[in-house]
Amino acid sequence: MELVEAIKSRRSIRRFEDKPVPGEILRELIDTAVWAPSASNEQPWGFVVVEDREYMRALSEMAKSDLLSVMNQTPELGRYRTLMENPDFNIFHNAPVLVVIYGRRDRGLSRYDCSIVAQNLMLLAWEEGLGTCWIGFAQKVCDSSEFREMHNVPEDYETVAPIVLGYPRFTSQKPVPRKEFPIFFWSEGNL
Repeated sequence: MELVEAIKSRRSIRRFEDKPVPGEILRELIDTAVWAPSASNEQPWGFVVVEDREYMRALSEMAKSDLLSVMNQTPELGRYRTLMENPDFNIFHNAPVLVVIYGRRDRGLSRYDCSIVAQNLMLLAWEEGLGTCWIGFAQKVCDSSEFREMHNVPEDYETVAPIVLGYPRFTSQKPVPRKEFPIFFWSEGNL
């Protein structure tokens, strides 16, 4: 798959086959994704990989409960109330793998650096025939002291990108049209 094709055809996948992703493929995806550029070559990332669906289901329930508890104080979350109240909804979409990308808190640009790693991971996975989805709802649960302690995440790291990964149940989604975007200034020559 050509890079341009991967960029234009990759979609967030929310329906996965009940099929594990081989560990060697996961390792290769991460090993390649970290070739991303980083500010001052700090490479401020770290990873947690979870392949236990029952555990992910329990994490989903914790995240949903937490989101419901703050929904009244966070109006933009209100549109997700019905989804969060649905006992069948799993924020991880029943994917076989969760990869959480962490960034160093003491590196000012680590959130950007780790986001580039996340994009690399998602494009590499797509090229490999795997689907991904960045799970914003998992941010807080993956940054909880319980989760961090259980998975040996040092205090000086923070959650940047919880990403689920697996074999998509279908891949023939239509392209999502791009919205018009502003170019605020384009300099042609000397100012």
